[in-house]
Amino acid sequence: MAKATGASPKQNELYYGDNLDVLRRKIASESVDLCYIDPPFNSKRNYFQIYNNQGGEDRAQAQAFVDTWEWGDEANDGIAWITDIAQLQSGRLTEQTVELLRGLEKVLKRGSLLAYLIHMTLRIVEIRRVLKPTGTFYLHCDPTASHYLKLILDAVFCGQGGDFRNEIIWSYESGGRAKSDFARKHDVIFRYSKSKDFVFNAAAVSSPRGETRHNHMKKHIDEDGRAFRSIKSNGKIYKYYDDEGVIPADVWPISHLQQKDPERLGYPTQKPEIILERIIKASSNEGDVVLDAYCGCGTTVAVAQRLGRRWIGIDITYQSISLILKRLQDKYPAEWPAIEAGILLDGVPRDIASAVALANRKDDKTRKEFEKWSVLTYSNNQARINEKKGADAGIDGTAFFLIDASTNGKAIFQVKSGGATRNTLATLNSDRQREKAEFGFLISMDAPTKAMRDEIVAAGKYKHPLLHREDDRLQVITVAEILRGDRLNLPMARLDAVRSAKAETGSDRQDSLL
Repeated sequence: MAKATGASPKQNELYYGDNLDVLRRKIASESVDLCYIDPPFNSKRNYFQIYNNQGGEDRAQAQAFVDTWEWGDEANDGIAWITDIAQLQSGRLTEQTVELLRGLEKVLKRGSLLAYLIHMTLRIVEIRRVLKPTGTFYLHCDPTASHYLKLILDAVFCGQGGDFRNEIIWSYESGGRAKSDFARKHDVIFRYSKSKDFVFNAAAVSSPRGETRHNHMKKHIDEDGRAFRSIKSNGKIYKYYDDEGVIPADVWPISHLQQKDPERLGYPTQKPEIILERIIKASSNEGDVVLDAYCGCGTTVAVAQRLGRRWIGIDITYQSISLILKRLQDKYPAEWPAIEAGILLDGVPRDIASAVALANRKDDKTRKEFEKWSVLTYSNNQARINEKKGADAGIDGTAFFLIDASTNGKAIFQVKSGGATRNTLATLNSDRQREKAEFGFLISMDAPTKAMRDEIVAAGKYKHPLLHREDDRLQVITVAEILRGDRLNLPMARLDAVRSAKAETGSDRQDSLL
């Protein structure tokens, strides 16, 4: 059941799960002041992300997600829900929305693009519901599907008293050069208000006009001593005061994050914080609630935290959840204990039953989530998740440690949700030897049997040359041990697998976008 209407969260909230389910069951109607989303664009690209180059050839083995859509059960269920007369009768959908999707089905047929648009429609409907009457919605997309998305936004928002406010163009100069087309160098950000009464803090995002603007006009001084320039148009006199701010236009020339930018975490769709800063300052006030239903690497969350807003983040992959928590810890090392204590972390396994439920997810989007959660949690987010297909498919993650100042050691992980045997460990040991890894870790739902313990003994021990420390080359970790707090303890473990966010300083927290 969702919270009561208007029940804004009293703390920050980070949800691990499908955003549609979270929006429907856990976010109250009219409880959110501002929502920004940067959803997948249906661009059919594979993304590789967040890891530093520790192991040379392992640089690109971690796959964050695959931005590809296809028609399947989710799309079938979605179109059935949208066209069910009960949704129309209950007021959950507008007639415009239903008829639009019916028309798009006839035009586009049941394929990848329609599946994507159904996915987005279901979530846009819920986002509008959770917005306060004064709330604002920003949807970040690219020209791949922006024209279709605007039709959906118009149907959902304008059909229920809302307004289209802006089509913002984020223009940038980066990437390759086109040879047979005009170079594609922009994204689109749609801005919609839920009603005619909405928050827009012009002063918070305005820049000083300065004496150089409108300098083709004659300068005057009014009775209060303020400098202004004026122009007469259509019988009216317009005054432009030099000390007034100028609201940004709807074209934002802001550079992509560059390779060496200290803000860059390597996440494939990471956006510059300056974009979110402008959006959050313009359309919310301190203490307001900001929602990002596709929070990815947590840029919205990080900026909302810095600007004194409460925030709600949702993501379907545990890599994103772990990255967001690490990002906040890196940015606010001194305040982190208090920040962490103020976060409601929902959907992350807390007991065996919830771990089993995660392991039993069968859909393609979440089939690896149990492996990701167990490896990342046990390794304190210092292992790399491996989704590479092929001969090494049995390896679910890799971590590194230092043998000496210039030599890495390697540990590989395999996760089994049940049915692990001595043969499982024997295979893991073969994989370890093939990968030239010093350690092999098996994460299992079940405790090791005597036969498995014998296999561990047979594999021998690794003695670190500098620490004079010996550890079993094969080890079994149970989910129960992870849940009680046991964590990876490699000799001279490397703690730089994931890129770190720059810590905030006093100067960083000042207004950086005028």
